[in-house]
Amino acid sequence: MNTMRASPSSPTPAPQNDAAAQVVCFTNIGPREQRRRLVLGVAAYAVGFALAALLLGSGVAPLWRVLLFLPFAAGGIGYFQARDKT
Repeated sequence: MNTMRASPSSPTPAPQNDAAAQVVCFTNIGPREQRRRLVLGVAAYAVGFALAALLLGSGVAPLWRVLLFLPFAAGGIGYFQARDKT
């Protein structure tokens, strides 16, 4: 009985030169989406700063300031996605 076995291909080692160490980055969003993410990121930062001023000025409990993480995180994500074109 003749059976053929598929042998797993062995991975080839990566070349160890400077050209292989460079990272290639492809953009996966267009200019319109970059602009949209940048605008939303800046708007989220503005909302975060407005809420921070409101919370600090009104004298609410400091624990409420934890909620500022949400608009600042959204602003950071939007800004860095627009900057890195991802």
